[in-house]
Amino acid sequence: MDLFSRSWAALRAAVADLSDEDLAQPSGCAGWLVRDLVCHLIIDAQDVLITLATPAETEPTRDAVTYWEVAHTPPTGDDPLDALTVRLAAAYEEAWLLKFHLDDVGSAAGRAAQLAHPAQRVSTRDEVLTVGEYLSVYVLEWTLHHLDLIAHLTDAAQPPAEGLARTRESLAKIAGFSFPSSFSDTDALLLGTGRRAPSAAETAELGELAGRLPITLG
Repeated sequence: MDLFSRSWAALRAAVADLSDEDLAQPSGCAGWLVRDLVCHLIIDAQDVLITLATPAETEPTRDAVTYWEVAHTPPTGDDPLDALTVRLAAAYEEAWLLKFHLDDVGSAAGRAAQLAHPAQRVSTRDEVLTVGEYLSVYVLEWTLHHLDLIAHLTDAAQPPAEGLARTRESLAKIAGFSFPSSFSDTDALLLGTGRRAPSAAETAELGELAGRLPITLG
């Protein structure tokens, strides 16, 4: 629960520090500018609010690992929902409106998470999770999107170190294998999810694992 709050607060703070020029830069998500990613974060925050307000009475059907649908083809940005996000982001016209909306909805999502009991059961995507497991899903989501946000912004703040470490652990559980210990947490996440291609040396160090990458989460 605390790591969710820290990861989300760090991501929102990074967005708050963005200039208009930063918002027009490419993000780490294929086909999206930084402003498009910020719009996606608003939708994510709305999803958190909706899910935390959707209690379930049945036993959990997923946890923070099994929640994810895994593929091995990176997204191209051509998905209709991805294209819709781009149009929604453009509709804001002024950057401060986009940042204000994220701060407004994002703050509410953060407060709702702090008030929720970790053992409470909630429903999302026709599945049931405990609140603790659901918020753990979003530690991974926030951390990867924080890396996406700053992919081409060299002076932007990095995600919290503990969030990077936890996300690396989660990705290893989802993938069913661990990345070489010589890889930093950031490199393991970027390489593991196809956000950048491995160098020749990294490919050699990955060995047979290179053929099992990237891991695309949906």
